[in-house]
Amino acid sequence: MQRVENEIARLIKEINYDEVTRLFEMLLGGKRLRAKLILKIAASHKKAPLLAAIVELIHAASLLHDDVIDEATLRRGVASVNATDGSKTAVMFGDILYSKAFTELVSFDKEIAKIISSSVTALSKGEMMDVKMADNFNSDEEKYLEMLYLKTATLIEAAAQAAAILTGKNPEPYALYGRNLGLSFQIIDDILDITADSATLGKPSMNDFAEGKCTLPYIYLYKVLSDDEKERLVSLHAKALDEQETLWIKQKMQEHKTIEKSFELAQKLSNEAMITMKDDEQLVNILQTMIKRSY
Repeated sequence: MQRVENEIARLIKEINYDEVTRLFEMLLGGKRLRAKLILKIAASHKKAPLLAAIVELIHAASLLHDDVIDEATLRRGVASVNATDGSKTAVMFGDILYSKAFTELVSFDKEIAKIISSSVTALSKGEMMDVKMADNFNSDEEKYLEMLYLKTATLIEAAAQAAAILTGKNPEPYALYGRNLGLSFQIIDDILDITADSATLGKPSMNDFAEGKCTLPYIYLYKVLSDDEKERLVSLHAKALDEQETLWIKQKMQEHKTIEKSFELAQKLSNEAMITMKDDEQLVNILQTMIKRSY
């Protein structure tokens, strides 16, 4: 991982603009899940740290744009770039990270470059779908999971698949692993948005629903409510909730076990990935650690 951090620092330095260096130093590294995945799959390959650094730059760029779209003032518990330096700067900074990542990507095999770059197109499409879906209350589970796959899972899927190709492994099981890891990881995040406190999240609790996002616990809840209750839930969509409204939603979720149902899907996806990678203890451990995050 230190080699990855060194590669990231080198790429930022090569941009040769103090403002970019300053802004990048403001970003917290996060879990580096995608980088760790690449390093574990392609541990012996000398270019694995560079590929991991490229993917992390892409991920950072996507978060910068995501914060602008969501008008988020916090990222990982600290002020977002759009909050400190404005949305224009955040967008341009994201563009610089994307373009630098693509510049470095051309040094890899064409198949690897295509897999990573195609995932960024899918990611952007997923972001657009997410924004459009927030216009109205969405109760379509399939539509939501498709958006989740595009916005979150594709880059993780691509990282695992590309790392496998880098070392001559069969990419298909690694792609499935990455896809399921990405989906289950985001479902757990969706659950934590409801169950964790603001200090743990680094943002307000139940922020997703206030932003217009109907995640799985809300979709499952809508399906089991009475007509009057459905109407009430929809009326609370995309608005700041008061304490009573928040309590009502949480009580209904507890009554109908929609958090548990959401977790069951994350567990199912995780188990499928574990079976695929049953002979790789490290990759299984990543899944087990992810699925056991407190909710």
